[in-house]
Formats: sequence, structure tokens, C-alpha cells
Amino acid sequence: MFESLGGFFTITGVFITIIVCAAMPVVNKVGHSPNSFVWRDWVNSTGYSSNSFVFLLGMLNGAYAVGTPDITTHLAEEIPRYVFTATYARAIHETHLSLISDTFRPSVNIPKAILAQFTIGFVTTFLYIISIFYGISNLDTVLEEGSRYFPLAAIYRQAVGSAGGSLGLLILSFLPLFIACVGLYITASRTFWTLARDNATPFSAFFSRVDINYHTPANAILLCAVLCTVLGCIYVGSKTAFSAFVGSFVLLTTLSYFAAILPHLLNKRKNVTPGWFWMRGAVGYIVNGISCAYIAAFVVIFCFPFALPTDPTTMNYNSLITGGLTLFVAVFWVWRRKEYVGPQQVPLGNNETSASE
Repeated sequence: MFESLGGFFTITGVFITIIVCAAMPVVNKVGHSPNSFVWRDWVNSTGYSSNSFVFLLGMLNGAYAVGTPDITTHLAEEIPRYVFTATYARAIHETHLSLISDTFRPSVNIPKAILAQFTIGFVTTFLYIISIFYGISNLDTVLEEGSRYFPLAAIYRQAVGSAGGSLGLLILSFLPLFIACVGLYITASRTFWTLARDNATPFSAFFSRVDINYHTPANAILLCAVLCTVLGCIYVGSKTAFSAFVGSFVLLTTLSYFAAILPHLLNKRKNVTPGWFWMRGAVGYIVNGISCAYIAAFVVIFCFPFALPTDPTTMNYNSLITGGLTLFVAVFWVWRRKEYVGPQQVPLGNNETSASE
């Protein structure tokens, strides 16, 4: 119910925002931005001389969306395998009740969910960006107010023409974001619990336990609660440190994909059981190769400062956090590699579990 409400607010909020930002400039008789501003003009206020590099660095915003498609996979074990539905079948002379078993296959449905996420996200985001671009009447004001407060609020205020309307659109943005935090929190706890179950974390015996009353990994959930609280305390102490931790999300999630794709490619794609949507032949090698090259290039680009000149407050600390965490994980791997269990392969036709599907 809660997740359905979040989905409703997300889709509804996007379309309401698109309609409002597209209509209000006409209602207020201020007009839309010219087509040249939306589709052709280029504004580089970062301090970098190369517009091509700025374009690549600007892809960081879109990269945040690339770090989340795997969220569905972390909840694979909680996707139901069976559902029993009662259907009525009418025979020639009698009516009887038949019980039919319908099998849910996470190995099929999860890739579909990821594809749906990308498709819906691309369409809605593209329309959303166009609408708010046409609603901007003064870019300099947006940049000035955005550096002090919240850039999106300044855009909404220009598009709608009032502070109250801007607040309403911001509420539509924050409601699904708040609900999504619950799903992200559940995903984080399940991810850590899965690693603990595979003996890949400190104190794995403790964090791999499942509460028999609530059927949840209570210890892993409590640990995630503590870590989230600590991150919140970091923001109170230092906004720079908090921004560094949050900003490293793109780099760390991207490298996690790289750590899975590159060994798969180097091993000639023979150590992973083919799934329902397996890319056969040269297509798989080409896609994996392009992915690795893309990640290798953008990991370096995303470590550059966002603007020049920079100082200790505005410096990009992604390389520091990523390098430090990589060293920690490498040392821990050397220490525990002989005890690591790892996910177990289960044939695709096995309906008893969905963990490895």
C-alpha cells in the first residue's frame, strides 16, 4: 500500500508539474523561454574552458539514475514464487471450482521491472526537463538563488510566478522522495543481510540472523538505522564531509557494476549461468566491452571538481572516499576470502528459491 502510494505520487506529481510549468507562463502572460534557449544555447559557468568536458562532467546528474536500477534485484528473495487463484470454469452441464497455480519467476520479472524503470524514467524525465526549461525566464537569477538555497525552487517560482505555487510543486517532489526512502532503507538492510549470509561482512553470524517472529533481518535493519543516523550527524558537523559521502554514491555504484562486468568479460562470460534475457554471441561481448570502457572513462571524469576555482569546501572528494573504501575492502577480502561462501547457483527451472535467479 505504501509503495503503491509512492508510485502514484511519483507519476501524478510529474504530470502535474509538467502541465503547471507549461501552462502558467502563458496564464501569467510572461511567455515561455525561446526555443533557442531550450535547444541550442550553451551556458558554461563552471570555470572550465572546454565545453566538451563540461558536457561530460554534467552527465553526473543523470548518472544518479544509473545507480538505482539494481534496487529491484536486492529484493529478489521477497518476490513471491507462487500465487494460488480461484477461477471458475463452466462445463457443459456443471460449474466447478478449479485451483490453478501460477508461478512467479523473479529471473523474468526483475529484468522487466528494470526495463520499465528505465523506460518510464526516460519519458517522464525528458518531458519534465523540457517543461521546466521553457518556464525559466532568467537563468542568472536561478543560478544566484540556487547557489544559496535550492535551484529547483527558483525554477518553479519563475515558471509558476508565485512562492506558494513553487512550494506546492516542491511538496509534490518531496512526497514520493520521502516514501522512496523507506524502500531504499529496506533495500540497504536486505543487501547487507545477504552479504552477511554469504559470510562477506564483519560479524556475519550476528547480522545474518532472521527474526523468527517478524521474519525480517532485524540485526541488519538496526545496523542500517545506526549508519543512517551517523550520516545525519555528519551533516550537522560538516556539510562538506556529508556532501563528500553522498556525492560518492555515483562513483561507488558505478564501480560495483564494473567489478561485476569486467571479470565476467575476462572469463569469456562462461562463469555466469545464462538467464532468460541472455545476450548471445558477439552482442554480449560488445555490450559488456562498451560498458567497461564507459565506466573507466567516467570514473575519472567524475573525480574532477565541479567548478573552478576550487577550495577545501567545494573540492570533489570522490577519489579520496573511493580509494579509501577500496583499500578497506581489499584488506578485508584478503582476510576473509577463504571463508566467503558466495551466492549458490540454482537452475532457472527451480521454483523453490529465487535467490540466485
